[in-house]
Amino acid sequence: MKKTMPKEGKFELMELPYAPEALEPVISAQTLGFHHGKHLLTYVNNLNAALPGSGLENLPLEEVVMKAQGGMLNNAGQILNHNLYFSQFGAPRANNAPAGLLADAIDVAFGSFEAFKEAFVKAGVTLFGSGWAWLSADEQGKLVITQEPNAANPVQHGLRPLLTMDVWEHAYYLDYQNRRPDHLSALWQIIDWDVVAARYEQ
Repeated sequence: MKKTMPKEGKFELMELPYAPEALEPVISAQTLGFHHGKHLLTYVNNLNAALPGSGLENLPLEEVVMKAQGGMLNNAGQILNHNLYFSQFGAPRANNAPAGLLADAIDVAFGSFEAFKEAFVKAGVTLFGSGWAWLSADEQGKLVITQEPNAANPVQHGLRPLLTMDVWEHAYYLDYQNRRPDHLSALWQIIDWDVVAARYEQ
């Protein structure tokens, strides 16, 4: 995973690799504006305010997540999570599916792509409260699905995060209200599997 380094001791709001309306109708430009432009920006500002004097000022974001505690950990974790989340999307595609080594690994771990999708959505639907569902790889490249509460990230367990679904309500409420399963099921249309495969093959 490419490490996110602070610029002159401060982290910056990531730039979206697509236009605000590019993910519609799965994620609206309005939701993206709030989620990226307000929620993520708040986490960035909060972390930058907490860094001075912490001893973590010039560390990569991933190392801040591994070493920080309390509010600093929450904000650093949310930045890392959201950077991975927003960078994994692209314009909606019909019959969107992975290929190559990643597809083979999914078949080995879960039996089929359809079985994987079902298990992944279930992980997101059944996570109580706020948090994230993740597809990650262990040191041997084996794929695992985990549920991480609040701002937690699989790197804290020695895993390499590949794909995530955000189940905090601000990620979907404007578009789907309380229909979390509908939101998670729709996200498959906009996954950029080239990005996910690159994370797996690095």
